Amino acid sequence: MPWAQRHTPAAYRAMRRVVNGRARHGTSLPFAVRVEGRLAGQVTLDNVVRGALRSGYLGYWIDRAVAGRGMTSLAVALVCDHAFGDVGLHRVEADIRPENLPSQRLVERLGFQREGLLRRYLDIDGAWRDHYAYALLAEDVPGGVLASWRRGIPG
Repeated sequence: MPWAQRHTPAAYRAMRRVVNGRARHGTSLPFAVRVEGRLAGQVTLDNVVRGALRSGYLGYWIDRAVAGRGMTSLAVALVCDHAFGDVGLHRVEADIRPENLPSQRLVERLGFQREGLLRRYLDIDGAWRDHYAYALLAEDVPGGVLASWRRGIPG
């Protein structure tokens, strides 16, 4: 399906129904980021696999109006701790476009390691885009991701 058709109101409604179903089955964990009472972003742990793999893929976005205030880092840290704790995952992966330096810095500050390049990985805006593959393992942050995030806060 072309990019424009995947980004219509009807497509978003259909996607929301799918996400809600996946959340009910535990294969997707979507979290809203609220700032000053309004929706300002989202963090989602998706494609959650149990069994021997115990892994999930991290995705997030934040409204530009609140970017740069640490909200996204805090939300990602909380979701990762939830994934490694209550959800019982061992690995959280994040795939980030090479030109998205702020997102790369965010995950690196939280302890994610770059594992490689995924060539022509996702169809974004009508073109296949490369992504860097990052991963964080439960044992990479023995005290928890939130505690690591707190240690990184200046002052």
